[in-house]
Amino acid sequence: MQQAVRTLLLGLGEDPDREGLRDTPKRVVKSLKFLTSGYHQSLDDLLNGAVFHEDTNEMVLVRDIDLFSACEHHILPILGRVHVAYIPNGKVIGLSKIARICEMYARRLQSQERLTQQIGSALQGLLQPQGVAVVVEASHTCVVMRGVQKPGAWTVTSSMQGVFADDARTRQEFMDLIRHNPSFH
Repeated sequence: MQQAVRTLLLGLGEDPDREGLRDTPKRVVKSLKFLTSGYHQSLDDLLNGAVFHEDTNEMVLVRDIDLFSACEHHILPILGRVHVAYIPNGKVIGLSKIARICEMYARRLQSQERLTQQIGSALQGLLQPQGVAVVVEASHTCVVMRGVQKPGAWTVTSSMQGVFADDARTRQEFMDLIRHNPSFH
């Protein structure tokens, strides 16, 4: 991988042996391995037994989860946030695990559409809840910095399963909750 980065630098017309670039191939490889570490994680390892039996059927929502990913088309950053809700059907998951699931899938080369689906499908498969809702809001630097160069453009994707897909009131409650800006006084 380091040799490939060195070749890229040469292709850009740079001198990979100059002081500022000497360690760049090593740094780029280390960075890419971190940014794609989700390929080396599994849901089982991530959960570590944090699924619990609970007799509740009210919506569980974790919103504004920071998202850092890389688009598979340009390997440029995707920055945004994820909102995830589910309605339990006898099982709940540790709240931090929801953020970890989002991060595991985000730490892969992604399309936002696939990322949104993967998060929803993972929770659906793990918990068999009454429903799962996922909304991802993100800015793609491939849109902002190159190509059409449209700073301020955000992409929003959603995955609605179960009651969130079938019941407009449940879906609307979720959408209202993710738009509400909580105040902590």
